[in-house]
Amino acid sequence: MREGVCSVIDYSTVLNQKVQAIKPSGIRRFFDIANEMDNVISLSIGEPDFTTPWHVREEGIRSLEDGKTWYSPNRGFIELRQEISRWLKRHYHVNYNDKEEILVTVGGSEAIDLCLRSLISPGDEVLIPEPSFVCYVPLTEMAGGVPVVLETKAEDRFRITPEALRAKITPKTKLLILPYPNNPTGAVMRREHLEAIAEVVRENDLMVLSDEIYSALTYGDTNHVTFSAIDGMWERTIVVNGFSKAFAMTGWRLGYAVGPAQIIKAMTKLHQYGIMSAPTTAQYAAIEALKNGDEDIVYMREQYDMRRRLVVDGFNSMGLTCFEPEGAFYVFPCIKKTGLTSEEFCERLLYEERVAVVPGSAFGDCGEGFVRVSYSYSIKHITEALSRIEHFIKQFES
Repeated sequence: MREGVCSVIDYSTVLNQKVQAIKPSGIRRFFDIANEMDNVISLSIGEPDFTTPWHVREEGIRSLEDGKTWYSPNRGFIELRQEISRWLKRHYHVNYNDKEEILVTVGGSEAIDLCLRSLISPGDEVLIPEPSFVCYVPLTEMAGGVPVVLETKAEDRFRITPEALRAKITPKTKLLILPYPNNPTGAVMRREHLEAIAEVVRENDLMVLSDEIYSALTYGDTNHVTFSAIDGMWERTIVVNGFSKAFAMTGWRLGYAVGPAQIIKAMTKLHQYGIMSAPTTAQYAAIEALKNGDEDIVYMREQYDMRRRLVVDGFNSMGLTCFEPEGAFYVFPCIKKTGLTSEEFCERLLYEERVAVVPGSAFGDCGEGFVRVSYSYSIKHITEALSRIEHFIKQFES
């Protein structure tokens, strides 16, 4: 705008109505406030506190030194797709053709967006379990779909039950999103739970988007089971995964989708026109991560597991009932005993004790009465935060 000239444009009439209706992320709101304050301990962002392993960074650096700064093929370098195929077979016993059934994306979030826009036509209903990651509802709406919330409960360990799933299915239902291990609850669906869900999926001829970005961070003696490994689900499932959580590569922005060739082909067309290709340097680093990074995953998972037990015990000992998560790096304690809403609790905790956590309501209305706490931070960081939270809630004890 020229100096001294007032704009006469009403931008509310110019902007896309769907975009205007989308609410800003509740996760980022508290992170941004905390960033402007002193002496704040943040447990709000789901980002590993580990640095990307040196051998992975080194491979990225080497690719730059060798002048490998060109575009990759739309679907990603074949060498990376081959390693993704091998990694999935080695860990989850599923087979994907590296030429037609794998697409490398800019983070897992792009893969989710591409999947929804490739499958959903206007008016199609998408079943979205909540509490869950904040992107599913707005991306469904942007694709022209109708989000249908499938509430999960603490008494069910925040798992989807077949009964609850059947109750939400209508003739318009097309897609089920399976976000496990779950953000924000840390819930996990084991094989027996997935098999029960698969039966409902078969009965109702549904497609499934299985967001498995936290799959490598599954705790206990039972390994993660990918939904496409369940009998009859390979043909119905698009699996989304990536490098951010398992390999501490958040800033590299690299993910992938695997699924039936026709669906991956459709997703590739959207990727081709909107993004073109994922970052070249990140792809070379990811090849090294998949080839030689299994020990890195084991080490980081063990560290998270230790922190997980510390945080769960801490919240339970201070009287905030805390479901024990079996995956990811979050806990979801119940704060109802304080009489505060999730937003009120988080705001007061931030301003009174300088600790940032995220309201459960940011992950869906059924998250009200809970808060999300990330334990992807150092033991020292977590211990001090727990001490401040305990001091905060003592004022609500009768």
